[in-house]
Amino acid sequence: MSLRVVIEADGGSRGNPGPAGCGAVVRDAASGEVLAERSVGLGTATNNAAEYRGLIEGLSAAAELGAGAVAIRMDSKLVIEQMAGRWKVKHANLQPLAEKARGLLAGFGEVDLEWVPRARNAHADRLANEAMDEQAGIRREPAAARVRPAGWLGATGAPTRFLLLRHGQTAMSVDRRYSGRGDVVLTDFGERQARAAGRRLAGMDGVVTDQGAAPVIASPLSRTRQTAQAVVDATGGELLFHDGLLETDFGDWEGLTFAEAAEQYPELHREWLGDPSVRPPNGESLDAVFRRVTGTRDELIESYAGQTVVVVSHVTPIKALLRLGLDVGPSMFYRLHLDLASLSIVEFYPDGLASVRLVNDISHWS
Repeated sequence: MSLRVVIEADGGSRGNPGPAGCGAVVRDAASGEVLAERSVGLGTATNNAAEYRGLIEGLSAAAELGAGAVAIRMDSKLVIEQMAGRWKVKHANLQPLAEKARGLLAGFGEVDLEWVPRARNAHADRLANEAMDEQAGIRREPAAARVRPAGWLGATGAPTRFLLLRHGQTAMSVDRRYSGRGDVVLTDFGERQARAAGRRLAGMDGVVTDQGAAPVIASPLSRTRQTAQAVVDATGGELLFHDGLLETDFGDWEGLTFAEAAEQYPELHREWLGDPSVRPPNGESLDAVFRRVTGTRDELIESYAGQTVVVVSHVTPIKALLRLGLDVGPSMFYRLHLDLASLSIVEFYPDGLASVRLVNDISHWS
């Protein structure tokens, strides 16, 4: 299987034209691991030229890594639309850069282009600014010196705090069946679990304050709606829904037990247990869930920066959020156990660091 990567690229100019720089980061598409970084001073250039140079640096790095498929994420609408062929490259100074970028794109078997908001392109933006600072003679302290310690973590700024609650028991979970997009309701015991979790959250610091209650954002399926409503009843927070928090689509495995899926799809099921890019028949891979949840996390941070939010979801999206907090690979999907109605906590800081504070706490059950 060829290497699949995500390229995040950016460029900037202080003056337009003026002192310019670009940055690019190449990540493994499955794990999110950083495989390469580029930070290049460009002398005097326009902002759009710097954006193109960032793309070229990212594509060159991906080619050197031997990538066969690239997903390009940039906050430059102009570059994305021109590379997609929807906009013409009219400016003479950009035409040779666009031609070079197209030549590099032709070397990959698969290419995906996506515009993203600036908040989702922070890593590449930082690399571009570091390049501009360096050529301007602005000395940056090493990160370790720049950060003001917050405990042992060293993160700065007010974190966005995610209180992650898995839904309560359903009939499907009692039978240990694959339960993804099927819309099942809580059992009586599951409802009691949800109410207990609501009481627990209502008593936690930062959930109910003088300024109001933390918002409760949930997957729109019935089991998460019911669990979230129990939290809202206890805290008074606003209830919102987000499709990005939906459980994995298990496709044809929906409703099967683990043993039944293994018996009916022996080879595919075995592959799925070790390869996050494998999809159940007519379903969704764990890689796809991780990308979906990563985008949802970024949206929530942008909307609720520095605040506490309660997220009511399912086992795989919660594992994905914890994986983002720990900055680890996809093996976590297979090795971490999360109980029904369990509570976990992860904090995401403005400087890109994160802290996992709690995992799979079920003390409120009693």
